[in-house]
Amino acid sequence: MATPATVNLTPGTGLNDETGALLTGFNWEDLMAFLTRRADDILELTRDHLVVVLVSVVLAAIIGIGLGILVRDRRIARTSVLTAAAVAITIPSLALLALLSPVLGLGWLPTVVALVFYSLLPVVRNTVVGLREVPVSVLESARGMGLGPTRILFTVQLPIAWPVIMTGIRVAAQLTVGIAAIAAYVAGPGLGEYIFKGLSSLGSKNALNYALTGTVAVIILALVLDGILVLVARLTTSRGLRA
Repeated sequence: MATPATVNLTPGTGLNDETGALLTGFNWEDLMAFLTRRADDILELTRDHLVVVLVSVVLAAIIGIGLGILVRDRRIARTSVLTAAAVAITIPSLALLALLSPVLGLGWLPTVVALVFYSLLPVVRNTVVGLREVPVSVLESARGMGLGPTRILFTVQLPIAWPVIMTGIRVAAQLTVGIAAIAAYVAGPGLGEYIFKGLSSLGSKNALNYALTGTVAVIILALVLDGILVLVARLTTSRGLRA
């Protein structure tokens, strides 16, 4: 009866002593050492990821809320804008980035454009829904007090619709955190660099560490950002409208 073969590993390398072949697998000690050695790099990538997401979400909020205000009472325009935004979000992110890179180059610019592109639907849709759900009786009371359309919009409609709009911004932020990782395909900033590095070097010693670090960091960043937006929504919502 044949005895099972044994494998001798060179300590700390993951290499077979006899063949020199690289053995892959998860090891907590290796991961901790990896995180310690690359802590500064991970923090820098996380910062870049957060910055590109915040820039994109702010731009998407400005554009999306503006579009929602413009089309809220125009049925054809409203349907056209929402349909276009819904169709746009179905375009695969890799395909969009590949189309943008010859025109906008590599790095931050195509990344921001793509993230704004994907963020518009939830912001526009929630702006339209929030504004149109303001009770007619409230609007009539505001008109009866002598308020004009602009003052009604900014002092009545937007404050009442704000919780719904903020929900759309939160959804947009979660979308951008995930899609920003894919932007590493066009040399975009952020944690996608580690994910792509890990996937492109499968079989090497640190491939799993790269991919796992990038993925977990993206998840943590998404949760932290959502928590911050929940706090912002609470602080900027009128006390009488808070759930």
